[in-house]
Amino acid sequence: MKLGRKLGEGGNSEVFEWGDKVIKLAKPNTDLTDLQREFHNTLTVWRMGVPVPQPFEMLEVKHRPGIVFERVDGESITERLFNAATSSAQPEFDWNGVRMTARLLSELHQLSTDDIRPQRDFLKRQIRSVVHLQEDEKEDIIRLLDQLPEKNQICHGDPNPNNIMISNGDPIVIDWNDATCGNPESDVAEYIVIIKFAILPPETPQVIVKAFDSMRAKIIEVFMEEYTLFTGTTYEEIEPWIVPIAARKLTADAISDEEKQLLVKEIRKRLELLNVN
Repeated sequence: MKLGRKLGEGGNSEVFEWGDKVIKLAKPNTDLTDLQREFHNTLTVWRMGVPVPQPFEMLEVKHRPGIVFERVDGESITERLFNAATSSAQPEFDWNGVRMTARLLSELHQLSTDDIRPQRDFLKRQIRSVVHLQEDEKEDIIRLLDQLPEKNQICHGDPNPNNIMISNGDPIVIDWNDATCGNPESDVAEYIVIIKFAILPPETPQVIVKAFDSMRAKIIEVFMEEYTLFTGTTYEEIEPWIVPIAARKLTADAISDEEKQLLVKEIRKRLELLNVN
């Protein structure tokens, strides 16, 4: 079978048509082990009834490892947000997409399995591999992490609006490479860090950049209201996870150096406050 039209691209992969399915092919910064993990994680949660594209098999195409998935037609939460912002002279925001994300994560966080790697060790490995922080800073963050409660719920690991598709009105969650079983508060912290510090691509229309920048705090507020409604978890319980999650995000290939510098600044500010107090 030949590769069809390119449908999308992320920091670690490209997605192409593959007959009536799609195939996700790794970029050079992603190896076979990463794809095998994503295949395993996606298959695990698919069998549990989580709304994900069904994974069928792993293949190698033009010396690149790939995963064949069920094709899901729709648009991401990001696309919905941006389309709403540019659909009229007066930009509007798709708050339903924010609330849908909160409800989706609240449902995911009720599930548990022994077939997905533990969260704590994974986060520690990522934090220790960061090149943007000093060794003593990384050890301080590890100590903070060790003080946080341990749980065993499924966490997506990267619940950004690009990874939630809307198909026929229903959400579908993609990109399960960073999934772990652990504390759901880490997933919520990840979402908050993304919304608060994300730098939009340079080609993003300024009307969208301005609308997004003006709504960041409100997005987090609406998300937390919905998530708290369904789980009882409050922002105060999420707050201690911000530093470890911001640190682990410094390992991501898909975010810009500018965004990483913002994260480093935030981490150091919070570490200083903790040391003072």
